[in-house]
This record gives sequence, C-alpha cells and structure tokens, in this order.
Amino acid sequence: MTDEPPGGTPAETPRAAPEPPPQDPFLPPKIVYGLYALGYFVGITALAGVIYAYLERGKNPEVDSHLTFQIETFWYSLLIFFAGILTAFIVVGLFILLFLLVWGLTRVISGFVLANDGKPVSGTRFLGMIAQ
Repeated sequence: MTDEPPGGTPAETPRAAPEPPPQDPFLPPKIVYGLYALGYFVGITALAGVIYAYLERGKNPEVDSHLTFQIETFWYSLLIFFAGILTAFIVVGLFILLFLLVWGLTRVISGFVLANDGKPVSGTRFLGMIAQ
C-alpha cells in the first residue's frame, strides 16, 4: 500500500515562502543623499529629501546620525543660498554661491560614502564639509 491520497496523486509537501532579502538600514539616508544630489538640477527634490529625512528619523541611532546631518545640510544650505542671492548684486554673493556648491556637494558625497559603508556620521571636518 502506498501513501497516495484518494484520487491517485501524491500529496504535495508544503513549501516555505522564500525569505525576502534583508533590508539595508542605511537605505533612507542613501535616498535622501540621492535626492539632495538631484536637487542641484531639480531644486524641489531637496525639499522632498528633507521631508523624508524628518519622517524617517527616530528609528535607528546610527541612521539618525545621517538624517540629522542631512537635515542640518538642508537648513544651512538654504540660509547660505539666501545670503548668496541677497548679495549677488555685489560680487561677494557669487563667491558665496560657489562656496555653497562645493560645501553642499562635499557633504552629500562624504555622507553617502559613509552610509554606503554602513557607518554613522560621528562629526565633520573642514568647515563642516566632510562627514566623518
């Protein structure tokens, strides 16, 4: 006698559902860094990035270090941008805007590298330009 159920077909053994791939805890900061980088071409994405950073903050202390760094980057950039615009009619404003470009891109790139390596932001150096 065989172990076949009535009907003549062997019983199927239940299969376990495949496990989803592990989620990268540093994915939210990476998304925000990407939105900030796009913000140099399409400004509204930087606003979307800071909103997303505020929404994701408070879930993981290491990730929070990046999100706080990104939120500070947004507000300081906005302040420096307005200072540059207000003084653009004199030549000094153009240098302020050039400084903002270098300062902001350096913060975005150095922060992304840390997030990609799975490391928190522990501080900055060189006028707050480089995350470490």
